[in-house]
Amino acid sequence: MTSRLSDALRTTTATDHALQIVTPPTTRLTLPTRTALPNRWVVQDPERGYYDDLSGAALHWKNGTFTPVRNEDGTTSVAEAFKAPAEGGERQPLLTLRTRHPADADLVLGGALEAVLRHLTGASPAGWSTAEPVNLPWSTRQLTDLARARAPRPSWLIAVGHPDQPALTTMRVLRTTAGVEEDITLALGYRESETPPPQPIDALAAELNAEHGLVTMLTALRAARHDLTVPARLEPPPIPVPFTLGHDEARRIDPPRAEQPPLGLTPTRLGAPAKPALHYPLGDGTERHAWSTFQRLTQHLKQQA
Repeated sequence: MTSRLSDALRTTTATDHALQIVTPPTTRLTLPTRTALPNRWVVQDPERGYYDDLSGAALHWKNGTFTPVRNEDGTTSVAEAFKAPAEGGERQPLLTLRTRHPADADLVLGGALEAVLRHLTGASPAGWSTAEPVNLPWSTRQLTDLARARAPRPSWLIAVGHPDQPALTTMRVLRTTAGVEEDITLALGYRESETPPPQPIDALAAELNAEHGLVTMLTALRAARHDLTVPARLEPPPIPVPFTLGHDEARRIDPPRAEQPPLGLTPTRLGAPAKPALHYPLGDGTERHAWSTFQRLTQHLKQQA
């Protein structure tokens, strides 16, 4: 996500255009680029034409854009190159969380992200930037100043961990009627011979709830590259492990109902008894039905909100 690509993305969004990038099949995207790209990544297979990297759908150029090639029955063919199996047993733990803070002059952002990386890697972030490559030493004060200068517009930034433990984060800072919110997505890279973080996620969740205004956090595990880049082929989707509801959000929903979802799930109460977070176990990262369990849980919680 270079400055040039970021500018192109902003321009197309502001002018109601679509941004589609076209690459050879050997190209890999960084996670921030793939996350931020709202439109197609088009892969040009020299032998079989074009296909979409997300769905694998065969594409062709029609009416000024890349569109799926339809079979006679109206279905879409999946490119063979996209079906190539993933290599090795590398894995990525993924965390997606939101925090919320009162909008006051003393607010310093980035504390939640710092706590997550310290807990999972043993060190604070090494650097941050608004584009790649990351070129600024980590500073919560500087990123707070940037977000404050841009408010009420949202700010989007990237942070990285130290080289001995691949970690890549995107964070979006939003000014809302409820305060200042941070949307954080973090990926860690592990080789086949390495074990994902043994530290319990519930300890991190308790810290985020007590000190950093946790709203929600979803932890998942997926088979993907250790270097955190995204190849132009099928990768298995992440599988949820636990979901955490911060105490303010649980109170908004209604604690008795949030603590008794009709799914056979029994959440663990984390933190101070007066303001506990609710931590819902969803599986061990190998059970694909965990997505349906998570969807039913969130549906129940939204109905009660």
